[in-house]
Amino acid sequence: MSNPSIFSSIDAYIARCIMLSEADYAYFHSQLSVKNYKKKSRLLSAGEVCTFEGFINKGCCRVYYLNANGNEVDLYFGIEEWWVSDLASFSQQKPSNLFIETLEDTELIFISYEAKERLFKKIPSFDRMFRLMVQRTHETLMKRLLSTYSEPAEERYLAFVNRYPAIVQRVPQHLIAAYLGITPEFLSKIRSKLKSKNK
Repeated sequence: MSNPSIFSSIDAYIARCIMLSEADYAYFHSQLSVKNYKKKSRLLSAGEVCTFEGFINKGCCRVYYLNANGNEVDLYFGIEEWWVSDLASFSQQKPSNLFIETLEDTELIFISYEAKERLFKKIPSFDRMFRLMVQRTHETLMKRLLSTYSEPAEERYLAFVNRYPAIVQRVPQHLIAAYLGITPEFLSKIRSKLKSKNK
């Protein structure tokens, strides 16, 4: 039995982490839901319990929170083959402090808390796959935190460009500036300076 094409990307992602039979994939697919969202759709708001882990099949999302001054602080951006969720809220089923929003028209493959529990019972090897996903998210956030406190703005921008070249082309510059902890004007100066160096 062939896998539906809509699940080809998530199946490829899983295949890099664990080995499954055709029957395992079929059961996995039965536990998923697919939803399409327009640009600037809100998937999660602070105060809500996060009920999903979402695999980005197509599109781009951002995960952010509001600081004490009410300003938006981006934690990370996600594009194809990234997962978006509030893992703490999802795993503990407690209200979230985060917001998740689409930056483009986006297609997400969702797994709910209940479906994930059923999946672990039916196919225990999925525990490894989701642990690897959590590890990747943790590493991303730690790199961002260390960069923010240890590198000058220009180095932070260059590291971001080198690490996420596809995201740079798809995320508005003012959001990248906010992610780096600088103003849009300062980011423009950095970009101009780098262009001059490369001439």
